[in-house]
Amino acid sequence: MTINPKLSVITIVYNNTRDIERTMLSVLNQTYSNIEYIVIDGASNDGTFDIINKYKDRLAVLVSEQDRGIYDAMNKGLALATGDYVLFMNSGDEIYASETVTDVFSSAASGDIYYGETEMFDENWKSLGQRRHRAPEHFDWHSFKFGMNVSHQAIYIKRSLTEPYDLQYKYSSDIDWIIKAAKKSSNIVNTHLYVAKYLVGGMSKKKHLASLKERFKILSHYYGIIPTVINHIFIAFNLAQYFIRHRRTND
Repeated sequence: MTINPKLSVITIVYNNTRDIERTMLSVLNQTYSNIEYIVIDGASNDGTFDIINKYKDRLAVLVSEQDRGIYDAMNKGLALATGDYVLFMNSGDEIYASETVTDVFSSAASGDIYYGETEMFDENWKSLGQRRHRAPEHFDWHSFKFGMNVSHQAIYIKRSLTEPYDLQYKYSSDIDWIIKAAKKSSNIVNTHLYVAKYLVGGMSKKKHLASLKERFKILSHYYGIIPTVINHIFIAFNLAQYFIRHRRTND
């Protein structure tokens, strides 16, 4: 059992003056003391780096250089991490509360993975409530077959179980990354806590379609093509029911 495990929190950012400070403060203001904070900036030119630089003395690593996309940048952060666990908290999102990391590691001893719920927020930082996909009571590598029900902001993974993100995927490599780690895990802990705040939006419809295609390819690889087709029919049915209920609530 690791007492007071070291957590590497990695933030990826590019040209986001609006949100980067809010994200960084959610990490820097944690009550948990053993955090290694790594910020990977994609050579921002809009003033984002100036905001980051205000806090450079509180960062373990600060990199600002061009990259080949978000997952390339995330791989840079992962390669620099030295913690027992890693958490990606990218610009725009937040660790849920100042005591969250303390509460996560207090929820159980020596989990391979810790996970929890995510609250969604719009671009004006107004709460939209819980994600449509609730975190499952029990999580394993099969859990994503009906959708990504644990967001990457809400999952703490033992670093020794992680691999670099697969750069063949431009939009959904995080699903592949989490499944790979979950397949190696024997002790996955549901914290039963809200652990992250997620900024909704920012992806174009074109990218969203590409993301869905990638997700289908990834899920087919792990679960088989026919089961994935059947599961996506089930996902579509549940999505339709969700929007019908949501519209009735708003009427």
